[in-house]
Amino acid sequence: MSPYAVILDVDGTLVDSNDAHAQAWVDAFNESGIDVSFARVRRLIGMGGDKLMPIVAGIRHDSREGDRVSTRRGEIFHEYHLPRLSAFPRVRDLVERFIADGYVVVVASSAQADELDDLLELAGVADLITDQASSSDADRSKPDPDIVHAALQRAGVPAAHAIMLGDTPYDVEAARHAGVAIVGVESGGWGTDDLRGALEVHPGAADIFAHYDETAFARLIRTGKLTA
Repeated sequence: MSPYAVILDVDGTLVDSNDAHAQAWVDAFNESGIDVSFARVRRLIGMGGDKLMPIVAGIRHDSREGDRVSTRRGEIFHEYHLPRLSAFPRVRDLVERFIADGYVVVVASSAQADELDDLLELAGVADLITDQASSSDADRSKPDPDIVHAALQRAGVPAAHAIMLGDTPYDVEAARHAGVAIVGVESGGWGTDDLRGALEVHPGAADIFAHYDETAFARLIRTGKLTA
């Protein structure tokens, strides 16, 4: 039998960082003379920069201007925002429960690899993660399924043996395009209606941990099925 895997998003799922990412983008755009609103950028957090920049500002991520904005965003995020961020409650407890249940735990994030390492340390789960797929492992970011496919490959499981945990509509779309079931959390700022297509939607990691035996994670590992 193949093992089962949990594929974790990070921003908005494990760490309360979505507003910080949005503000870093806004500041980086504004420094380059591009006026964008926080509200517009905030609704696109969860996509990679390759998607966000053309939508918000009409610039390609691989252009000279796009590279400058992206680099500056990373600098702003690391210097001003990362030190002030915190993990959501019970994140480590939940990941430890996944592992105790026999899951292989991998990460699928649109973040840059170095940024992802910092976020996993902040979440207190870096030592628990078997492997990770970041933006460097995918040609296209979420909502395209490339990062989810990379995470499946790292975990060594078929799509039917995995559940993703994420907080954005882009996580839901990426997971479903990869044939992976997904459980949603509202901690990233999206509600149940935004996360249509998820098997379940919970307030956050702490709620999943508190009611773990009633969730899809418990059902899959114990019965091999995602439905009751």
